[in-house]
Amino acid sequence: MLIPSINNSLDELVDLLNQLSEKEYSKSCYELSGASIGEHTRHIVEMFQCLNQNYDSGTVNYDKRERNVLIQTNTDFAIQKIFDVKNSIQKENKELELEQMIDGTAIKIQSNYYRELLYNLEHCIHHQALIKVAILKFENVAVHENFGVARSTVEYRKQCVQ
Repeated sequence: MLIPSINNSLDELVDLLNQLSEKEYSKSCYELSGASIGEHTRHIVEMFQCLNQNYDSGTVNYDKRERNVLIQTNTDFAIQKIFDVKNSIQKENKELELEQMIDGTAIKIQSNYYRELLYNLEHCIHHQALIKVAILKFENVAVHENFGVARSTVEYRKQCVQ
């Protein structure tokens, strides 16, 4: 269920990007504290890329991701990178070690691949929610009703309707 949920969220992002011009995609947005939709998209993509690229070594440090400006400025390139992510996430679960700097101190935490995929899904949804705030000012862009909504909230809403 995890991989289909990730693919669904990434497909929703692709659907959105297909509706934006390069200018809309890369323009600084007041609603995003000056960031662009492209910057948030890049952040989503690069978190998944970082996990994938460090799977074999078993040590993941999200602070050391690439930060490729082309992902945040070119929708076609971003969409291709999203498809690359979708094609690379189906892997066996295994133990991983997370490395991160917190307030100047290096920490290491045990995790596993599925836990990190789940983290990346939740992180993706969080950034999609932020993107949705900026998208609301565009009259010509249709956004899926569950874009940027946590899966638990979607399920809760379904229960409330019954």
